Amino acid sequence: MRLPLAVLYLLTLRFMKIGILISGRGTNMVALLDAVRDGRIPDAEIAVVLSDKPSAAGRVRARDRGIKTALVERKGRTREEHEREIIKVLREHGVEIVCLAGYMRLLSPCFTQEFRGSILNIHPSLLPAFPGLDAQRQAIEHGVKFSGCTVHFVDETLDGGPIITQRVVHVHDSDTPESLAARILVEEHKAYPEALALVCGSKYEIVGRRVVRR
Repeated sequence: MRLPLAVLYLLTLRFMKIGILISGRGTNMVALLDAVRDGRIPDAEIAVVLSDKPSAAGRVRARDRGIKTALVERKGRTREEHEREIIKVLREHGVEIVCLAGYMRLLSPCFTQEFRGSILNIHPSLLPAFPGLDAQRQAIEHGVKFSGCTVHFVDETLDGGPIITQRVVHVHDSDTPESLAARILVEEHKAYPEALALVCGSKYEIVGRRVVRR
């Protein structure tokens, strides 16, 4: 019996499997879930959303959207034990690309070497300016006129991997860290899906430190 072409296409179609790591609200996670659902990140699926905190609201938001979730708490584990358990869960779900979406822990070489070149993070500044915590406060205190967000590949350095995309916002004289963070977050929700679509489609190459679109 000959199968219809549409069925044959579905049988050969390969989806890139994505794992998302969160620690809190998961707003960038939701932006990625919506982008996959809407086809803005084609040929991809969210295989699992994993949290290191049982109180992370993003776990509920993911489950409400029909996404598998997992919890791997840090308590009682060394850093390496914790990360190896996370790696185990991700591998069990066939994850190929890892997206950090408000995951509040610096990854060790144990993790970054396991998923070398396949870990993305979003940071609320125009890297390499203001890495680490409180980036919005750093920007205001430094007196910059523009800030924004950066999606980058993750390596062993602090917010130092090759930059995939950036978006810019104006810093107002009246800004507080909270008001600046709110405007940057709007751009984060656009930048992250754009960057993930680029990576999932392999429409780039890394030349030195530059991520070059093909």
